[in-house]
Amino acid sequence: MKHVAQWAVLGVVGWLGTASPAFSQQSPPATEQAKKVEALVTKAAALIDKNGKAAFVEIRKKDSEWFHGDTYVFALDLKLNVLLHPAIPKREGINVADQKDSNGKLYYQDFVKVVQSKGSGWVDYMFPKPGQTQPSQKWSYVKATTVDGVPAMVGSGFYPE
Repeated sequence: MKHVAQWAVLGVVGWLGTASPAFSQQSPPATEQAKKVEALVTKAAALIDKNGKAAFVEIRKKDSEWFHGDTYVFALDLKLNVLLHPAIPKREGINVADQKDSNGKLYYQDFVKVVQSKGSGWVDYMFPKPGQTQPSQKWSYVKATTVDGVPAMVGSGFYPE
């Protein structure tokens, strides 16, 4: 009987091992939407590296390549002070280091970890879609940049559903 119990435990552990990659996915599915967000962030980082905060004027423009529908580019310094948030301008100047998603994830801190360890990458978290209160899965692509000599990051995200 002891032998059977060990096999049962191993079976559950094996099942969890095969299921866990879905829970620890490093990036969204390689959809056209994901590719567009990544390209947008890469282009925004180059613009900000070149023009600093002056680039924010262009990036804030509604119905532009930077800000349309529920797509927008945001920027934070590495201390997690919001430098740019066209969709919710009142967030600018606020430190978001302690903000968590509905599952308790410190996703802004994950943004910093990604840019410091890899230079750029994806982070998923739960965030309400525009006009909604219930959180949905959101993926953001973040990339290291420099804003007027200050190390920072720029990002954009999308809802896969």
